[in-house]
Amino acid sequence: MSQVSLQHGLTSRQVSMISIAGIIGAGLFIGSSKAIASAGPAILVSYAMTGLLVLLVMRMLGEMAVANPTSGSFSTYAAEAIGPWAGFTIGWLYWWFWVLIIPVEAIAGADILHAWFPAVPSWLFAFLIMAVLATSNLVSVKNFGEFEFWFALVKVIAILAFIVIGGMALFGVWPLAEASGVSHLWANGGFAPNGWGAVLGGVLITIFSFFGAEIVTIAADETANPQAKIRRATNLVVYRIAVFYLASIFLVVSLVAWNDPALVAVGSFQRVLEVLNVPGAKLVVDVVVLVAVTSCMNSGLYTASRMLHSLGARGEALPITRRVTANGVPVVAVLMSTLAGFAGCLVNYVFPGKVFSFLLSTTGAIALLVYLVIAISQLRMRARAERDGVQLELKMWLFPWLTWLVIGAILMVLGYMLLSDAYRYEALMTAGVTVFILLVCVTRRRVGMVGRAVYGD
Repeated sequence: MSQVSLQHGLTSRQVSMISIAGIIGAGLFIGSSKAIASAGPAILVSYAMTGLLVLLVMRMLGEMAVANPTSGSFSTYAAEAIGPWAGFTIGWLYWWFWVLIIPVEAIAGADILHAWFPAVPSWLFAFLIMAVLATSNLVSVKNFGEFEFWFALVKVIAILAFIVIGGMALFGVWPLAEASGVSHLWANGGFAPNGWGAVLGGVLITIFSFFGAEIVTIAADETANPQAKIRRATNLVVYRIAVFYLASIFLVVSLVAWNDPALVAVGSFQRVLEVLNVPGAKLVVDVVVLVAVTSCMNSGLYTASRMLHSLGARGEALPITRRVTANGVPVVAVLMSTLAGFAGCLVNYVFPGKVFSFLLSTTGAIALLVYLVIAISQLRMRARAERDGVQLELKMWLFPWLTWLVIGAILMVLGYMLLSDAYRYEALMTAGVTVFILLVCVTRRRVGMVGRAVYGD
């Protein structure tokens, strides 16, 4: 094992598919039902607002990533633009988010497999899934890319098939349909039955469905010609949001009543297929969801390990996390991220519904903090580039006005979380973890300063 750098082990085919379907998680197939129940058909506005926010953030991140592709992505840019403390804090927050999401997805996948094979305990399935993906990630980055390529392809085919079937039903040409047209958009209390305030609350639910779009800027560093891959992925964001999210959710709220009790019980996609009398609806959706959660775990493990490796390379994590095998795998970072995921699973099964739920609540506002840091970093780095006369290949639109608009919008949503009874606890928990990481950063720096003063440089 030597301290070589990460290698260009991902192919263009793999990165392209990751960029197309990297943001499609189980949240779209299952979690969207809770979002619909909270805001009614007006959840379309929530998805559009969130999609626009993500589109602008990805454009800002793309501008920085094309200029300087790195596996540390926004954490590295934050350190350069704002200060080492910002890169340290947002990098560890991001790692913390993913090592908690890994066991969440593992448990969801294990529950599906346990329902198919009840003789095998759910906890064993969870640990087996994590072990297989960890082993794959430890061998080479090509394995991660190949797994993710096929996972993403299944998700794309599933959503496109859903849109075709739903579209046929919408126009009354699906032979098995009991529903057609768009009357459900206003038939059950109007388009916004719970008021427009619920639309802003819907943004807080839907934003987690989009979180992960930034992974491609991390993965692109391990492929040839990363600038071109990042530029293409950034340009594809608007189409992914329009087709995969807005089109599919539009079909759900058009074909099923937003207050249908079965919507939350079985999930939005499954309920639509049931209403349309599609044979084997539950099995089909279970298979797709299993692929989606496994994909999310695979991406989460990859992303967490690369962020930890980047932190180590900057001296902000244990030096051993910098170590890379001859195959270009940051093996220690992968192992540590995997062990953290295993610990989350263990805590969930030993203390069901208690400690792990408490830990998971700390991730409530991390996505918004990451986006805020990206926006502030781009604002400062773009201003610096213009001052120094640097020519950028990819630029944020209408700079600096759209950047300031994004910053203001994120601060407004964070303020809403603090004022809302439903989200205040998660906001405060995230704030608590953020303050803790900041204190660790400050303490490290002071200890380092004392050490240099005592022992010399």
